[in-house]
Amino acid sequence: QFMISSTFPRLEQQTRLYRSILDAAGERPVVFRSLDVGGDKVIPYFRAGVEENPALGWRAIRMALDRPALFRTQIRALLRAAQGRELRIMLPMISDVSEFETARALIDKEILLLKKHGRREPAKVLVGAMIEVPALLWQFDNLLPLTDFVSVGSNDLLQFLFAADRGNARVADRFDSLNPAALRALRQIVVAAEKHDTPLTLCGEMAGKPLEAMVLIGLGFRSISMAPASVGPVKAMVLSLDAANLKQMLEELLECKKTTLREDLKRFAAETGVQI
Repeated sequence: QFMISSTFPRLEQQTRLYRSILDAAGERPVVFRSLDVGGDKVIPYFRAGVEENPALGWRAIRMALDRPALFRTQIRALLRAAQGRELRIMLPMISDVSEFETARALIDKEILLLKKHGRREPAKVLVGAMIEVPALLWQFDNLLPLTDFVSVGSNDLLQFLFAADRGNARVADRFDSLNPAALRALRQIVVAAEKHDTPLTLCGEMAGKPLEAMVLIGLGFRSISMAPASVGPVKAMVLSLDAANLKQMLEELLECKKTTLREDLKRFAAETGVQI
């Protein structure tokens, strides 16, 4: 909606769109990400100026907190659309606990404003954080108690971990998502979420590839998000997988000095009959 419009969508436009999505979903949960533009997501009516490193620049939650009126308009529309229903809001590109606290305070203000005007509220408002900035790996004990859920944005997290732009052909192939360092970082996230009893999911290219999805299950992920076309192949993999055997093997492999575990994992799949 934000990227195809020629102007910033008005409150009423956003409300209608969000309501239509919730109506179509019925009782199934829907997660709405707050405005996540900047970097590779350009909107025609909002010029941020030329940035040398747009992926590391003024984008997502940074832009939202610098332009709180835009952020609050979106939140207001979501709250109005979700009358009587559960509303889940995801905050992208969080790099420090203070950003989450500030954004959540703005959401709370909009909830109070809704009550003040006598409008019907959502049945419940859940606020989560995207884990895509490596700095969060050392802030979980402070962040997770504040969140209702978290989601790993694997595309950005991995490119930031390896300082390799996934859109740059010269460096995109210099690292593998099945590098032990990347998998240890993902495992650290799973352990932290379990410690704080925080619902966890993962989105990104990894989730839609059977081999990578197999590894995510072995690391402890139980909820992953993918494109519809990937559901069939990933489901076939899941139905043929013995997760307990994979977990045991992964614990040993994660400590090795290899640059990738891809061939080891393909061998495991072939030997145990996993469909990848």
